[in-house]
Amino acid sequence: MPRVVLNVLGTPLVPCSYDPLTGWRRDGCCDTDARDVGSHVICARMTVEFLNRQMELGNDLITPRPEARFRGLKPGDRWCVCALRWREAYEAGHAPPVMLESTHSRALDFVLMEWLRKCAVAPTGAE
Repeated sequence: MPRVVLNVLGTPLVPCSYDPLTGWRRDGCCDTDARDVGSHVICARMTVEFLNRQMELGNDLITPRPEARFRGLKPGDRWCVCALRWREAYEAGHAPPVMLESTHSRALDFVLMEWLRKCAVAPTGAE
């Protein structure tokens, strides 16, 4: 029987993005496992502010890396971000918007549901 992965709403996890292809497993979903030490569980829509701040912190999400099948992110892209990186951004007042249906329930180990709801955007389907 296949396992059912839940999102923060308690319903089945919906894919975050196929273009760019995101997820710890690069399967479009913000699923996780024991090897995912960064907990890439929050589906966020990238903003200039978030991308630039991540670059300043040494987490370059902008530069393409073809050898890793990574085209680089731009504002508007949806991406499974590390829960603690999103939390840092939230606490600094510049968290990117999130898609609750595509955010893994494990995110609640790191952030409050209230925070996610404040930053939630309406679902538009995986892109």
